[in-house]
Amino acid sequence: VQLQASGGGLVQAGGSLRLSCVASGRTFSSYYMGWFRQSPGKERELVATISRFGSNTYYVDSVKGRFTTSRDNAKNTMYLQMNTLQPGDTAVYYCAARLGGSEAYAYWGQGTLVTVSS
Repeated sequence: VQLQASGGGLVQAGGSLRLSCVASGRTFSSYYMGWFRQSPGKERELVATISRFGSNTYYVDSVKGRFTTSRDNAKNTMYLQMNTLQPGDTAVYYCAARLGGSEAYAYWGQGTLVTVSS
């Protein structure tokens, strides 16, 4: 599967952005999906995950109540709605995919930059 993330940009603190991740190749619903982010000088961080049909999601504590991930398998697309953005959310955001039976995300998009100004 090939992944293409988009939707990043510059936003003021308190604002919102919606990221998209479009997949091509093998059937999108075969994949568990995740959003990761990486800030300069920091390790890559898992932000959110979503199960194959969207019934289960996970969020890192720092984004709970502010970020929502969803997917539309008919459109081969995953979303990350980010509200009440904070400067600490500034990072390159990546979408990733894994197949069931593996805990490792083997497929990665190219990343989209989110910058939150104070």
